[in-house]
Formats: sequence, C-alpha cells, structure tokens
Amino acid sequence: MSRNYVLKGAKNTAGKSVEITIENGLITASPTAGMDHKAVDVSGLIALPGFVDLHTHLREPGFEQSETVASGSRSAAAGGYTAIHAMANTFPVADTAGVVEQVARLGQDSDLVFVQPVGAVTVGLRGEQLAELGAMAQSKAKVRIFSDDGNCVHDPALMRRALEYVKAFGGVIAQHAQEPRLTVNAQMNEGALATKLGLAGWPRVAEEAIIARDLMLTELTGSRLHVCHVSTAGSVELIRQAKKRGINVSAEVTPHHLLLTENRAEGYDPIFKVNPPLRTDADVEALREGLIDGTIDVVATDHAPHPKESKDTDWASAAFGMVGLETAYSVAQQVLIDSGRSDFARLAEVMSKNGASISGIEQGKYLEPGSPANLALVDPGLSWTPQSQTQSMSENNPYSGLEMKGRVVHTIYDGEFSYRDFKIVQRARI
Repeated sequence: MSRNYVLKGAKNTAGKSVEITIENGLITASPTAGMDHKAVDVSGLIALPGFVDLHTHLREPGFEQSETVASGSRSAAAGGYTAIHAMANTFPVADTAGVVEQVARLGQDSDLVFVQPVGAVTVGLRGEQLAELGAMAQSKAKVRIFSDDGNCVHDPALMRRALEYVKAFGGVIAQHAQEPRLTVNAQMNEGALATKLGLAGWPRVAEEAIIARDLMLTELTGSRLHVCHVSTAGSVELIRQAKKRGINVSAEVTPHHLLLTENRAEGYDPIFKVNPPLRTDADVEALREGLIDGTIDVVATDHAPHPKESKDTDWASAAFGMVGLETAYSVAQQVLIDSGRSDFARLAEVMSKNGASISGIEQGKYLEPGSPANLALVDPGLSWTPQSQTQSMSENNPYSGLEMKGRVVHTIYDGEFSYRDFKIVQRARI
C-alpha cells in the first residue's frame, strides 16, 4: 500500500502555491482525518503531471546489452516520466500478443513507471504483411499504438490496410516517415554541409513524401495517424494544413530536433548521428513554432540506447540514435519557457497530457482530486550539466557537458517516489 504524503509549497502551472495530498496512490482534496501523512517540503518546485513518452526504445527482449526495461524505467523516472511507450524493434519483435505481454510484465516488475508496449505494424518489421494487431489490442497489454519504427511502412496498400484495421478498436498507426529508396546509405541532412563533409545526404523529401501520402490515406480511411519524430519545416506545414482540413493526425518532435542542428556533424562525432538526421536552423525554428502553435502535439524522446562500441567508431559505421529521457524536460523548458514564447500549461500538454490522450492511458492527464498520483516536481531555476553516464545503461548522450537549465527533482509514480535526486534535495532544503 502506498504511503500518504502532503506536498507543501509546490506551485502549479499558473504559478499559484498549492498543497497536494496523496493517499493510497491517489490525489485527494485534503488529508483524511486520522490518517498518518508525511509532510514533504517542495517549496520552489513546480508540480506537473508525470511525463508521458510515446517513443522509448527499451531494447528488451533481445538487446539487453544496450538497455533493459528496468534500466530504461530508472532513466525515465529520473527524467520525470511516469509512463513510457516501449517500441517494437526488439528480438523477437513485439509483433505478437505474447511479446507485448512480456514487455508489459517486465514493466510491472520494475514498478517505476507505467510501461505501455507499442506493437509492430508488420510481421518482423519487414513491411510485408500485417502483424497480429487485433490480438495485441485484445491482450493483457491492451496495445493501442502500432509502429514499425525505425522502419517505414512504405507500401501504400499495406499502410491503408493497417489504418483500416486499427480503426475498429480506436488504434493509432505511428509512422516512421522515411522513403527508403531516397535514403540509401544516407548519413546526415542533405545540403552543402553534407557535401563538404563527404557524407551521403538525407533529403527532406524522403520524410515529407511519406507524410503527405499517409495524410491522404488517413483522410480516406477516417482512421488515426501519428507522425513520429518530425524533423523538417515542410513536414510541419503538411501536418498544419492537414489539421485545418480535419484529418485525425497527431505528431511528435524529439528534444534533439528542437535544440541541435546539422552543424554538430562537423566534428564527425557519431554521438550526433540520428534517424531522422539533425537538420538546419530553419527546420529547428519551424519545429519550435509548430510545438508552440499546436501543430505538433507532443515532445517524445526517441530514447535510443546503444552499447559503447556501436558509437565509439567512425561515423559511417556508427549506429543511429541518442538517449534522451533524463534531459527532455530541460530542453522543453528552454524552448517553451526560457524563450518567453509559451508557458507551463503548454509544457504540461506536450510532455504529459497530449501523449496520454493519444495513447488512451490515464497517466499524465491531470492533477486533480481522485486522479492517480503521478507527478514530476521540477526546479526551473536549477542549472546543471548532464554527464555521459546516466541511469540508462548506455552513454550516447548528446548533451553531455552542455550546461542546461531546469531539472526534475522528484518523480512520484502511483503515489510513491520513484526518483529523488538527493543532491538537489539537499540544495533545496527538502
């Protein structure tokens, strides 16, 4: 049974001081008489709904040398997350009810965050035939999001059938938008810098063409589409216009695409090699504007851990991907709050509420009496420098050594502290 707490001195998204009572895993309007409560001083911290990540690679089963559900859950908790969605590119692939239920059980065993499996769209992620979508939806894991990430469902007929199939039970197809024939051997964003560095270019149209096609298929079927890790200005505009036409589409952007640009490739450091690639300043600005104006719905980490040998090599041979669970909040604060362009209410939407709504889970929706006690308590004024070694098993952290502002101090999952940074706690006199 969960312990009972009274969090004193917190502020809500409007900056108003609030006292939050937690009893048996739920938020209550006030402490119940006769019950013992532990008072926790959280003065100066902002209380946000626990973060929800729609795009987390946990690697288990099959690639436990990179990450496990347990280690990924620790990393997520340290980043303020109370719910994460485990992508399907495991071994065996999460394309059956049995595998998604295994991942869900591993998450329950860790009991640090809610782990919601994402099911594969196609068998083996091969793009040839649909996986057991209905069986995964009806399984104990209750899968609602399906994705072949990082493989694009490039066959339009197969994509149409997938959209039609999941419509029956309110499912979502999350597409990794990458036309494979336009990105053969691609290494970084196509442009003058790629030519200068002698690296094969990755054209924007490879992403935008798939998004345009899928938007039309979504309109045709009346189903639901979620666009993974949007990276170009053209993609943002396609999604913006589609929403105006009433197409049922949602979209995500990663922290690294909001902050980093293709210029990071100049030193040939594979830590910055990622799929889709880092783009230009103009693309970054378009992504930020799309996040602020509601075109892009969520910040999703695309947390992609790799063993050291997969990154400690030459650029062409290195694996694509970065870790990001523990730094996502800081990037979101920089883009939305420190820039003066938005507020904490919008940050709560893109980090918590919208992801929960897209997935259909309860975590992260609100902080009201009767709701599950899932919170991220953050210090927006705290400056810190991430290190390469994190709670994750992998060290491919693109922010290592970069000074950041704003950090998660506590995470509460299901009424219990799943993460507490004791160094910060001491500093904040808690």
